[in-house]
Amino acid sequence: MFRVVAHCVSPELQMVLAQMRDGDEIVFADAHFAGRAVYARVLRADELVITTLLDGILPLFELDANTDALVMMAALPGEQSDPQTAACYLEVIHRHVPRASAPVRVDQFEFYERVRKAFAVVLTGETAAYGSLILRKGVVALMPSSASSPVSFKSQFSSNNTSETD
Repeated sequence: MFRVVAHCVSPELQMVLAQMRDGDEIVFADAHFAGRAVYARVLRADELVITTLLDGILPLFELDANTDALVMMAALPGEQSDPQTAACYLEVIHRHVPRASAPVRVDQFEFYERVRKAFAVVLTGETAAYGSLILRKGVVALMPSSASSPVSFKSQFSSNNTSETD
């Protein structure tokens, strides 16, 4: 078990996050969302709400800084979404990414098209109507050149290995 990975981030979710490239999207779907009807790669987190998952993954996940990294579906005509839902998400997100923008709302067709193209869908126990959230992965910042690089690690390993056998 890793020390820094929250317990709410399952091994399957860790694997998905590790496999994602910059520009890939992951969907945290609310309990009303028919994930398998729209997308085949589905993970289940039925007992968790989206804010818990956000708190768990954001230390591991870089949001895209160049586009709308957070997307939610707009309410259908005649219905309403609760603005508190996005506000709650943003409160958690700002703990990890202070400069993150508020989620952008898109119409149903654009939302489902993005879900179809998403890297994965995580079905959650979130009960807020129109509470599904798409996150777009950004480029992970590399460590400064003074930190261990593959070349310096290799040379350190080689010199340590040589001195042990001398």
